[in-house]
Amino acid sequence: MEKTKLNKLTDEQICFQLILHSGNARSKVIQSLREYRAGSVGKAEKLLVQAEEDLRQSHDIHFQMVQQEAGGKKQDVSLLLIHAEDHLMSSLTMKELVYELLEIFKDKIQDAPNRIEGR
Repeated sequence: MEKTKLNKLTDEQICFQLILHSGNARSKVIQSLREYRAGSVGKAEKLLVQAEEDLRQSHDIHFQMVQQEAGGKKQDVSLLLIHAEDHLMSSLTMKELVYELLEIFKDKIQDAPNRIEGR
């Protein structure tokens, strides 16, 4: 994906880019969990890789915003910006949680033959 250049966007467009990419990532993370549960491990892993790319885009936009503010360009705090920030942070949290859940599921699957044999 091409890097989003903030100097070509309005504040509202920047917020919507954050919402777009983090929302796409969140959808892919949830779908990966569903795919894993359905037994499609490869598809689940592919979705997580795609989600990481979306989150990288969001993080890059966010980092540019922080750099601009550190350089003296004050950011107006709007309800839209707060929503965009919330979207990004909840998507990052969800990603971490799903990664942990998948590890737990993998451990349970690996332990399943031992549990059956131990009966």
